[in-house]
Amino acid sequence: MTVSNSESKPVINESGIEIKPVYTADDVAEAMNGEAIGLPGEYPFVRGIHPLMYRRRPWTMRQYAGFGNPHETNQRFKYLIENGQTGLNVAFDLPTQIGLDSDDAMSIGEVGRVGMAVDSLRDFEIAFDGIDLDKITVSLTINGAATTLIAMYLAMAEKRGYDIRNLRGTAQNDILKEFIGRGTWVFPVDASIKLVGDTIEYCAEHAPKYSPVSICGYHIRESGCNPVQEMAYAFCIGKAYIDEALARGLDVDEFASRLSFNFDIFGNLFEQVAKFRAGRGLWARILREDYGAKDPRSMVMRMIAGGGGGGLALEQPEVNIVRGAYYALISALSGTQTMALCSYDEAYTIPTEYSARISLRTMQVLIEEMGLCDTVDPMAGSYYMETLTAQMQEKMREVMADVDDRGGIVKLVAEGLVQADVSAQAYETHQGIESGDIRKVGVNCYRIEEEEREVEFHPYDEADGEMQIESLQQIKAARDDGAVATELDRVQGAAEAGDNVMPAIMAAVKSYATVGEITGRLTDVYGRFEEPVRF
Repeated sequence: MTVSNSESKPVINESGIEIKPVYTADDVAEAMNGEAIGLPGEYPFVRGIHPLMYRRRPWTMRQYAGFGNPHETNQRFKYLIENGQTGLNVAFDLPTQIGLDSDDAMSIGEVGRVGMAVDSLRDFEIAFDGIDLDKITVSLTINGAATTLIAMYLAMAEKRGYDIRNLRGTAQNDILKEFIGRGTWVFPVDASIKLVGDTIEYCAEHAPKYSPVSICGYHIRESGCNPVQEMAYAFCIGKAYIDEALARGLDVDEFASRLSFNFDIFGNLFEQVAKFRAGRGLWARILREDYGAKDPRSMVMRMIAGGGGGGLALEQPEVNIVRGAYYALISALSGTQTMALCSYDEAYTIPTEYSARISLRTMQVLIEEMGLCDTVDPMAGSYYMETLTAQMQEKMREVMADVDDRGGIVKLVAEGLVQADVSAQAYETHQGIESGDIRKVGVNCYRIEEEEREVEFHPYDEADGEMQIESLQQIKAARDDGAVATELDRVQGAAEAGDNVMPAIMAAVKSYATVGEITGRLTDVYGRFEEPVRF
């Protein structure tokens, strides 16, 4: 029996688009309004950024990893690589993320707790010992202290004999989303953007294959925004960084190809796939039409997309394995370059080796057994998918236009207005889950009375912190204090002069100046961000 619109309950997806029961070619024509999606590897890259995509090479497999001290993290890295992981995504502890040394009084109880503790170049040398940086690309999840950590990674690679002009890798280094979504900021907004620009400029000249910024809609989404807002805010942020680089005299084609994106996956399968196809097309048009990019590589939206921990649940945690498998499927159907899949226990702890291996095997099953590498963009041609893709792109344009009309992303972030919008959206979603209007299996539907279970939490060993502090003291005792002081003075001088601080920070980390010492000198010049409070 045919179901008419009047006989079915309206379905509205998370992005606010009403979903029809049936789609036809007429819907596609109306939604696309004459815009072509092109072929894979061709502008506007809706169908993928490479002509053959996974037929040529499967996606890179990464998992967020790092805890305790660098010795422990090195062991976990090697375990993941031995089990088939093809890239590393490094987690840093909270003191490192906000530019504190492990022996700082404010670091007590947090050293190595949620990621790897890093104080000096020596910690990078230990963490990446025995890892071939030509074969394993490394992503650094660092923002507030990104200039120092990028410098440490490049200096470590140089010390091991790598030519950093050929070194590939990524730093998250997206400070605007930190103000919106996570809070590991250090410096005021304008100074923070200036530092992002310093890394873009430095890498364009010295490490042209390294990606100094991964624009991160992921954490904005995890903070509560909807899928359209995730993409739109990320693109507004990306434009702010491009504007900063252009103001320094760089040509857009000198650096835009090394900007990448980190996006989140949870929710409706079709909405998520359409989100990424729409995003690729919109970003390509922004680069060509708004910025005059001529190199097609500048227009591609390279991304890491896996599964967001925000989609997982504490209740019936084994169901998260199923959720994770669908997140991985969405990621593959979406044409990601790197897949970083959450582990089922990530809703409540740092993943165990067991749970991390399940996530890794999930990604490998898609490659080896499910046929996800057989053909490019298997969703193309679906009336529903093509219509939804066009509708999502239009919604993204509307959000971006609203941001511009209200003064631009930098102004709105500095004043706390984007943060307020995301918080309001998060509250609305929470209310939907509480009321049952938004269905969550095991949480507000299909609940069961679960037996008391032994949940394996990642142990926090205070001895790890003590070991890290002892290692830091040894470094400080062995280094040349005069050379360190000279290089730290250079860092502060560059900041005071408004110069690019990266050359001075590179020299400072090579003298084994610490994260906290470098951050302290920059703070003396720039000050610290004070979060606006809005009611």
